[in-house]
Amino acid sequence: MQSTAPQLQAAQAAFARYQALAAQAGVALRPAPTQPTSCCGRGCNGCVWEGFYDAATFWVEDAQAALTQA
Repeated sequence: MQSTAPQLQAAQAAFARYQALAAQAGVALRPAPTQPTSCCGRGCNGCVWEGFYDAATFWVEDAQAALTQA
C-alpha cells in the first residue's frame, strides 16, 4: 500500500483541524503521527503507510475524545 494523495491530504487536514480546535479550547493534544519515510513502494503486507493511517485514525479519535471532555 503506497500513500495516495487524497488519503494523505485527508489525514493532514484532520490533524490541522483538530489541532486548531484544541488550541482554541486550550486542550493539549499529543503530537500527530509523522509520515513514513521508509516505504519501498512495493505494496508490502503490513506497509508502513497502513501503520500510519491506523495511527492517524487513533489520533483523531483521541483528539475527539479530548475535545469532548474539555
